[in-house]
Amino acid sequence: MMSRQTIHSPAAPAAIGPYSQAVAVGQMVFLSGQIPLDPLSGQLVEGGIEVQARQAFANLQAVCEAAGGQLADCVKLTLFLTDLQDFATVNQTMQAFFEAPYPARSTIQVAALPRGASFEVEAIMILPLVHGSEPPNPA
Repeated sequence: MMSRQTIHSPAAPAAIGPYSQAVAVGQMVFLSGQIPLDPLSGQLVEGGIEVQARQAFANLQAVCEAAGGQLADCVKLTLFLTDLQDFATVNQTMQAFFEAPYPARSTIQVAALPRGASFEVEAIMILPLVHGSEPPNPA
């Protein structure tokens, strides 16, 4: 059995329930959903869908970096929107954080998200192996 390592970044909001920001198993990192909480205040950022998506992607990026990777290492994203009318804006905002080749992605409209957020993103990341080394051992 492979060991599981929990990942925590102070640059992303603390978990608001019984879960980890991310869990690494070998080179695979499973990143919990990030909503647009300000990591310092713990409060939902004010503004429309673009502001919320930007903050959620920034939170995801912080957890990727704490795990020893970057957004470009994400192979799968799941986006949750409370209104699919925001799809085009979220796509545009995502392009500020990701470049081609883009990760695989699903987008789902949901009735509600924690804290009244309009957007949430979760990801699966594969850490690149540096020749002759193992993936980092985050605390």
